[in-house]
Order: sequence, then structure tokens, then C-alpha cells
Amino acid sequence: MSENETLKRIRDDITNYLSGKRLSHTLSVMEEAEKLGTLYGLSENDIARLRLAGLLHDITKEKSPDQQLELCRRFGYKYTEDDVNSPKVFHSITGAYLAREKYKEAVDDTVFNAIRYHTTGRPAMTIYEKLIYLADYIEPTRTFDDCIRLRKLFYRANEYTKAHLDNILLISYDMTLSSLISEGQYIHPATTAARNYLIVSEKINQS
Repeated sequence: MSENETLKRIRDDITNYLSGKRLSHTLSVMEEAEKLGTLYGLSENDIARLRLAGLLHDITKEKSPDQQLELCRRFGYKYTEDDVNSPKVFHSITGAYLAREKYKEAVDDTVFNAIRYHTTGRPAMTIYEKLIYLADYIEPTRTFDDCIRLRKLFYRANEYTKAHLDNILLISYDMTLSSLISEGQYIHPATTAARNYLIVSEKINQS
């Protein structure tokens, strides 16, 4: 089966997992990821990986909290107190594992990790992880103020460099942290670690 045929089959199948606005968002993330991959000069094969990760990133988003925990147990993922205190991260974990189980011929480690870290980020993210994280944040159907602002900031660039991408990610982390703090919500340490990594990296690059 060709790459395009595989993507089409999975695209048709994804309607069994997602519906309504979540499905529209998912398809928009897939297209945004392709756009970002093109801007950053990725190969056709790498852009196909981005499209696949975008298509699968929310595959378990509509699962209940109990179903999320059951999937973690099924896949042998030992969730932590940080995960439990940040329930919105579970779909990125379970989604990565379920995507790899169902579509193992297409989901390699690159795609797995792009799905796995699209919610929290992590230190030393790959270009694929960064672009899926960003695509999820700024795709056109997102109408939250922070999403609109970040989208404008990203596309205001004269050139699309690693430094620009990292700066946009840093702003996104700050937005996320500010939102969680204002809502009195728990902050997953992976996000603060991702933010701190970029700050340290920026200081090293400037020295």
C-alpha cells in the first residue's frame, strides 16, 4: 500500500474515533502540519510523517478519564501523579500508543513521539515534535485569543528559522502556564522543563 493510500485509509478510519469539532480540528492540524513542514524545508517523506501525526494526535481525545487510565494499563504505561493531576495530557500518551498499535506499519518512533508530546512538549524536542505541537496550537479553527495571537506572531516572520520557531514555542509555553495559573490548575512539569530548556538554549546561543 502506498503512502497516500495508507493516509487515506487512516483518514477514513479516524471518523470512528472523532466527531464534530474534534474531527474538524484534527483535519485542520494535519493540513497545518503540512504547511509548517513545507515552510521548514522538510522532505516529502517527512511531511507525510507530519500529516500522519497530525491526523492521529487526538485519536483518544474523546475517551473518558476511566478509559484513558485503562488504556495506560493496557499498554503498560506507568502513569505518574503529575499525569493524574494533569488529566488533559492522557490523550497524548494513550493516543501515541493506540496509533502505534493500530497502524504499526505507518507509525514509527518519529510519529509516535510527535503525538506523545504534542500536549506538554518536552526538552530537546525534534523538529517533528515542535511542528505538531505548534500546528495543534495555531491551526485555523482555533479561536481562543492565545491561539489567534500566536498564529499571528508566527506568520509575521520574514523567514522561518529554528530561532523563530523556538521563540514561538517559548511564547506558547508562557501562554499555557499563565492560563493554568489563572485557572488555579496543576502545571505538568514536562511543560516547565520544555520552557526552561529553551531559555537555557537561547542563553547558550547568545553567549
